Amino acid sequence: MGMLPESLDDHRVRAADVRSVVDGAVHWEPVRSLWLIAMALGATAGGALTFRWSAFALFVASTAAMLLLGHSLGMHRKLIHDSFQCPKWLEYFLVYCGVLVGLAGPLALLRTHDLRDYAQRLPHCHDFLAHRRSFLRDGWWQLHCELRLTRPPRIDIESRIADDPVYRFLQRTWMLQQLPWALLLWWWGGWAFVFWGVCARVTAGICGHWLIGWFAHNHGPMHHEVRGACVQGHNVRFASLLTMGECWHNNHHAFPGSARLGLHAGEWDPGWWTLLALRRLGLAWGIRLPSDLPHRPELVGTALARSRAPAEAALAYRSLHE
Repeated sequence: MGMLPESLDDHRVRAADVRSVVDGAVHWEPVRSLWLIAMALGATAGGALTFRWSAFALFVASTAAMLLLGHSLGMHRKLIHDSFQCPKWLEYFLVYCGVLVGLAGPLALLRTHDLRDYAQRLPHCHDFLAHRRSFLRDGWWQLHCELRLTRPPRIDIESRIADDPVYRFLQRTWMLQQLPWALLLWWWGGWAFVFWGVCARVTAGICGHWLIGWFAHNHGPMHHEVRGACVQGHNVRFASLLTMGECWHNNHHAFPGSARLGLHAGEWDPGWWTLLALRRLGLAWGIRLPSDLPHRPELVGTALARSRAPAEAALAYRSLHE
């Protein structure tokens, strides 16, 4: 994004920078809201009326695949943080799977992430960007509303992504990308497969993304603290498999460019396991770990991190030799 240095320590943050992510108001966003409501109605009413175990199995398998390949690997670790390299066709496939999660198009998701990342590393930011309000209020805000900042900071997406015709096409058609799959599933298994394979999958992806985000910014253990940042990440241990490793959010706040999110012993990270498999197949390389990232002087270890230092060192050693 290029608006903040990698490290904020010893840099004077201007008052205008803070005001740019504080001054604003939350408004209902009809397109996002109606999209989720329609999917949720299809999942609950349609799913209940047409329930079959085969349709439920389709929901579980397709949701897991899209979260792993699309959201975790495609959108987050590759498109947003570029933490590993792969063939262009594979990058497109992973990002396409991320579009099928149903959150947004790739360019919009990248802008949203960069704005939130920029804001959370400043001394203050709007409650919307920090998940700071109550559970129900934050749910309403994140699922049905948008933050309109009075003087928003400039978000620059590098041209290799912003000008890519595939990403621009996916951005324009991200909702319509569900339609071919709905038709295919209807042909294969009728309305039950549509309600469970599309509506329920999209609803779970959207709501699950918000739910983990709320917990990951409010509750859970911390190995590191980013001094001067108004928002700290927390690790949500119970959700390691459900989120494909995305729940290790404190680790991610500490080392945002790392392709590995589960950095400590016992922190399961299916996204990392998949990357190791792709590397063995020659389909992934240039995989970045915390040791490959610039030093951040504002990053300090907590008492939990110090107590687990020997285990962390052993895990890091194994990472270098896998």
